[in-house]
Amino acid sequence: MAAFRLALCQINPTVGDVDGNTAKILAHLESARRAGAEMVVFPEMAVSGYPPEDLLIKPDFLDACMDRAGEIIRASTGLTVVFGCPWLDGDLVNAAIVAHDGRAAGLTAKRYLPNYGVFDENRYFAAGRGSAVYDRDGFVFGVSVCEDIWYPGGPPSEQAHGGGARLLVNISASPYHGGKGLGRERMLATRASDNGTFVAYANLVGGQDELVFDGHSLVFGPDGTLLARGRQFEEDLVVCDLDPGAPTRMRLLDPRSRKWEPQLESCPVRVDLPPLAAPARPPLPGCPVAPLCGSVEEAYRALVLATRDYVRKSGFSAVAMGLSGGIDSSLTAVIAADALGPENVMGVAMPTRFSSDDSLEDAEALAEKLGITLHVVAIENIFKAFLEALAPLFGDRPFDVAEENLQPRIRGTLLMALSNKLGRLVLTTGNKSEVGVGYSTLYGDTAGGYAVIKDVPKTLVYALSRWRNEQAGTDLIPERVLVKPPTAELRPNQKDSDSLPEYDVLDPVLKAYVELSLSPTAMAGAGMDPAVIDRVTKLVDRNEYKRRQSPPGPKITPRAFGKDWRLPIVNRYVPERAATPAGTKGA
Repeated sequence: MAAFRLALCQINPTVGDVDGNTAKILAHLESARRAGAEMVVFPEMAVSGYPPEDLLIKPDFLDACMDRAGEIIRASTGLTVVFGCPWLDGDLVNAAIVAHDGRAAGLTAKRYLPNYGVFDENRYFAAGRGSAVYDRDGFVFGVSVCEDIWYPGGPPSEQAHGGGARLLVNISASPYHGGKGLGRERMLATRASDNGTFVAYANLVGGQDELVFDGHSLVFGPDGTLLARGRQFEEDLVVCDLDPGAPTRMRLLDPRSRKWEPQLESCPVRVDLPPLAAPARPPLPGCPVAPLCGSVEEAYRALVLATRDYVRKSGFSAVAMGLSGGIDSSLTAVIAADALGPENVMGVAMPTRFSSDDSLEDAEALAEKLGITLHVVAIENIFKAFLEALAPLFGDRPFDVAEENLQPRIRGTLLMALSNKLGRLVLTTGNKSEVGVGYSTLYGDTAGGYAVIKDVPKTLVYALSRWRNEQAGTDLIPERVLVKPPTAELRPNQKDSDSLPEYDVLDPVLKAYVELSLSPTAMAGAGMDPAVIDRVTKLVDRNEYKRRQSPPGPKITPRAFGKDWRLPIVNRYVPERAATPAGTKGA
């Protein structure tokens, strides 16, 4: 048999924009046709966007999705097209639609519905039953949806061993977090090798609320060799020629498939597709294998993509943010400028009596290097007016966190006023270390529409900042910002370390407690300081109420606050602790 040309279209849909998503699918379909593709594959839920959440309980939304799916099916003339769409026929399923030569050839419903982490698919979908394989001129392929390929004995294995599939197509909407891409590659290579088949994996790309999808679509040969890789964090058309005889040769050399014991319920239905004339095919010099980003670059590009998509898909074109001259607001400004263009980023410095001259100078230097607008709005007089108004009620009580928090609350009010007047989305600048322990002010520095670095630990904030400076070949973020002790500048001579452990001590404890769910006693057993463990875990536990009232931000770690973290605000569970030193006062 001649080489079989496959195209994977990793697209960036917008949830709910059924017409726009369909137009994007049709445009990429035509690009794949021009490239001589015989089969064109789109990601999971490409028509609706993912995750559509409670849009799925709106019958009119489902009708619109299925109606547009009909347009895509009709556009498949001369091709085989696989794409994802919610489908209602008796019950709702997460479907992979197989279209062939302008007609619907079949539908595969997702069987293993994820209901962990950020996923909630049991809320919406019925699990699929059985599967099918499709015979296209003697080249048999099977189709599965995302989670179904993660299980060693799942539907793809049934299609390969019980149905004779030589190509396993998986359409996916797999969200990004650090390190996940390499894990996917290992898993998919194993599925290809274990089943002696080609594996083609088409993944979404783009930001959606707290999630960011990295693309990184893949094709593996039947021996587990990587044949093609799509770009990370960008739309891409991955075209690859497959040798239809390779799976047979592989299975003759590797007899593991002969050990498969088919059960009646695991034998897929076989669908014969009408033969098609071979398309005119321009020469293909080779399958594209895009390079992988390093871990820091990967995180940075995820943040840029997530910010761009959240702002633009929400209907904004420009943002405003507080620019203090500190590391967090500096990194947020650089990410925003890269995502939206510097002309669409406005920084506002709002000094009080406690703000240093160095901080304002650093904010001005950053704004000049980036080419963003910076306005200085001194808030000392507003602060004084608040203090005077509250003086009869505060009485002779000493200056404390109440007066400190007035300052960020004034700043939040001004930024939201600018948002209303100028139509700019406000970005907040708190990092994961601060969010985790509640080192923030409700209705102050948490006031805004999107928290760009909400899932970025402070130690990673520094790594990202230095990496971006290296890429620029200059100190976009001034060196003084990178070396001075972090401070909120809300009282004289304040440093973050007055209230918190040093960040290189704090961050490992937060990772163990939040991302790994280790108990305080387990952390102590791993050699962490029991006093630090006790202090940090108590702060995490008692600040859930703040996190619930903070804006969303992109998930880039294995477990993020938000969709991934569902603890009751009011609860009295107290974990066993390795030490119980005197409690520290929270921020």
